[in-house]
Amino acid sequence: MMLRLSLAFAILVFARLAAQPATAETLAELAQQTHYHGIVVARSGTATLLLASHDGLFALDKDGTATQVSPTQDFMGFSPDPAAATSYYASGHPASGGNSGFLRSADGGGTWKQLSPGTDGPVDFHQMDVSPADPKTIYGSYGQIQVSRDGGSTWSIAGNAPSGLIAIAASSVNAERVYAATENGLYASEDGGASWTPVSFKGEVVSTVEVGPNKIVYAFVLGQGLMKAVEDDIGNWQPLSNEFGEAIPLHLAVDGKDDQHLALTTQSNDVLESLDGGKSWRPFGKSAE
Repeated sequence: MMLRLSLAFAILVFARLAAQPATAETLAELAQQTHYHGIVVARSGTATLLLASHDGLFALDKDGTATQVSPTQDFMGFSPDPAAATSYYASGHPASGGNSGFLRSADGGGTWKQLSPGTDGPVDFHQMDVSPADPKTIYGSYGQIQVSRDGGSTWSIAGNAPSGLIAIAASSVNAERVYAATENGLYASEDGGASWTPVSFKGEVVSTVEVGPNKIVYAFVLGQGLMKAVEDDIGNWQPLSNEFGEAIPLHLAVDGKDDQHLALTTQSNDVLESLDGGKSWRPFGKSAE
């Protein structure tokens, strides 16, 4: 129960941080100034990771240097475009307030354009993902699950989200399949978010879910740790690591070129990195110290 309350409290508090511009030059400084809402392994340029935060998008070099690459705004939802290495999608709040709708950057996160306000918007997708199976199919959660099948230009209501939704991840093999990490287990939809079926970890808090290369699904289950399974055998989970202490992973990224390279953020603003497929973790940048 304490872990459930801690997770809910962390999400609530950090989501309400005042939108003050972050001026950090190192990851350690950045962790004291903002909160992270997404992480990806950089696919172009010299940075190693990209962090979507309450104050904008930051590029992280392997030595822990943090450089703001976007205007200051709150990226509540953030996803890479599988079809283009310099293309990213986001949603959240502009610095002026209100909701931003659904945004796209074509230049690595430097500039952003609203593609659509979304249905009943402007939306503020806290959970969103792009289908690797069909990059034109994009899912977002704003009260209900919304889906776009034209790359984000138009949106429709797919259905209700499962109760206690924390994160979503689109399947790598089926554009109509999407996974949901919830406070009550891991769910899956086979009909584009219209309906949901419990898959695993019934009654357990699943704080994040991510689909990586080779049809691998990753999920963090409170009390059990980081797990992985193959989409074709989703009920057969293999434990990877449960050495996070009180930290709760909230966002996970898998390197599309090297599935042994993973990175994650936690509710306490840790940024951790694994070079062995998730079996062991270290603070990002530690190897350069």
